[in-house]
Amino acid sequence: MAEISRPLNVYFLPFLAQGHMIPFCQFARLFAARGLHVTIITTPVNARFLQSSIEESNALGHHIQLHTVRFPSDEVGLPDGIENFFNVTDAPTGHKLYEAAGLLRNQVQPFMEENPPDCIVSDFMYPWTAPIATRLGIPRIVFNSFCLFAVCMISAHNRQLQSLPPGLCNDHDGDNSGGPFVVSGLPETITLPLRPPKRISELLGSLIEADQKNSYGLIVNNFNDLDGQDYINYHQKSTDLKVWHIGPASLMLRNILPKEDLHPQTNNEHDELIRTWLDSKESNSVVYVSFGSLCRFDDPQLFEIACGLESSGCSFIWVVHRESKQNNEEEEEAEEKKTWLPKGFEGRMKKENRGLILMKWAPQELILNHPATGGFLTHCGWTTVTEAVSAGVPMMTWPVFVEQFYNEKLITQVHGFGVEVGAEEWNSGPYDRRDKVVNKMKIENAVRRLMDCGEEGEKVRRKAIEMREKAGKAVEEDGSSQRNLTALIEDLELFCK
Repeated sequence: MAEISRPLNVYFLPFLAQGHMIPFCQFARLFAARGLHVTIITTPVNARFLQSSIEESNALGHHIQLHTVRFPSDEVGLPDGIENFFNVTDAPTGHKLYEAAGLLRNQVQPFMEENPPDCIVSDFMYPWTAPIATRLGIPRIVFNSFCLFAVCMISAHNRQLQSLPPGLCNDHDGDNSGGPFVVSGLPETITLPLRPPKRISELLGSLIEADQKNSYGLIVNNFNDLDGQDYINYHQKSTDLKVWHIGPASLMLRNILPKEDLHPQTNNEHDELIRTWLDSKESNSVVYVSFGSLCRFDDPQLFEIACGLESSGCSFIWVVHRESKQNNEEEEEAEEKKTWLPKGFEGRMKKENRGLILMKWAPQELILNHPATGGFLTHCGWTTVTEAVSAGVPMMTWPVFVEQFYNEKLITQVHGFGVEVGAEEWNSGPYDRRDKVVNKMKIENAVRRLMDCGEEGEKVRRKAIEMREKAGKAVEEDGSSQRNLTALIEDLELFCK
C-alpha cells in the first residue's frame, strides 16, 4: 500500500445496543482526539442518540462525522423507530432487530467500496465486516464489548463444554442441572454457579473464534490491571490476535474534555433533583440499583427487590425496567398504582426520605460519582462495571444473561471489590423467561454485607478504591491505556504506509 501523508480515515461500526454504542462512540472520540478522521456508520435513530457527543468533539477541533444508512425495518417486519435494543421489550422483536443488524451489510458494503477507509473498527457482533476488510485490503480492528477475562473464560468454557458427553451439556436456557461448574485451563480455578446456556456458549464461542481468525486485532474497554497480567498472558499464548486495552473509555475521555463538560448529565431539572437528594445523604450511605438498559424483571421479582431494599435499612436509588405485558390497560393501571410494590412502600420511603424510584433511565455517572453512593446492585454488564470501577464504588453482583456471570467472578473472586447476591438462573438474553425469583433475604443479605460497615464490607470497599486508583493511573498521560492507544495508532500508520 502506498504511503499516505494525510490523517488516517477510520470507519466505526457500532452494534445497535447502548452497552456497545456508548463505549464505541467514546473510542471514536479518542481516535479523533489523536488526529484521525473518524466516520461512525449507523442508522437514523442511533445517529440522533450520538449527535450531541459528536458535536461536542468537533467543537474541540476533532474530526468526526456520522454516516447514516437506512434501517431495514420493512425487511424484518419491525415498526419504524425500533433501531436499538433499548427499545425492545420481548424476544420476537429482539430476534427481528438482530436479523436487521445483519442486513445492514447490504448498505454498508457498497458505501465502503465507493469510499474506502484506511481501517475498519467493527463491533464483534458484525462478523460480516471481515470479508469487506479483506476485499478492500485494509485492517479490521474488532471491538469486543466484553473484558478480556470474559473472552478467556468463554473460550476455555466452550472448549470444555465441547468435550463433555452430550447428556451433560444443557441444551436449553435456564437448565441449571449439574450445579457449580469448574472452568479448567485458566490461570486460576474459577467455579461458576451454573453451566452456561448451550446456545449462548456456542454463539459467543463462534464469534470470538471468528475474530481470532479474521481480525487484525482486538480493542477492549478495559485497562491492564483490571483484566490482570495473568489473563493477558493466557490470551497471548492461546491466540496470535493482538489486543489493546484502552480504557476505561469514559475515564479517558475526561482527559480531553474541558472541566465544565465533565458531567454533562447534570444540566437538566431531573438530574439536579437527584443530585440534591444525594447531597442530603451521608457519605457511602446510598445503594444504587440498576440492571442496565436491557434487563426487565417481572412483577414478583420487583416485589422481592423492594422488600429486600426496605429490610436492609439503607437509602437507595432504584432504576426500574418492568417486563411488558400484552394488555396495555392493565399495564398502565399497574404502573399508576405501582401494584408491583409492597402495599404502602412508596409512602413509607417518602416519609423516611429513604428511596428514589426512577423509571427506565438515570444519570448513572452522576450517581456513581457522588460521595453519598456507597454500593451498586448491578447486573455486571461490562460498560456498567467500568463506570463503577472508575468511580470506586463496590458492587453487589446479580448477573442475568450472556457473559455477566463471567464478569461477576472477575469482580468478586479475582479482585474482591464486590459481593455476590446469589443469582441462580443464567439466561441467553434479556427477554428469556425467568423461572426463579431471587428472594428478598438474599438481596437484603448482600446489601448488609456491603453497607453495614462490617469487616467484609470495609475490605471490599478498600479493594474498590484501590482499583479506582489503578484506573486513574491507566488513563494518565503516560498510563498503560494511553500507551496502548498510541501503540495501536502507530501500528495502523505503519500498516498503511
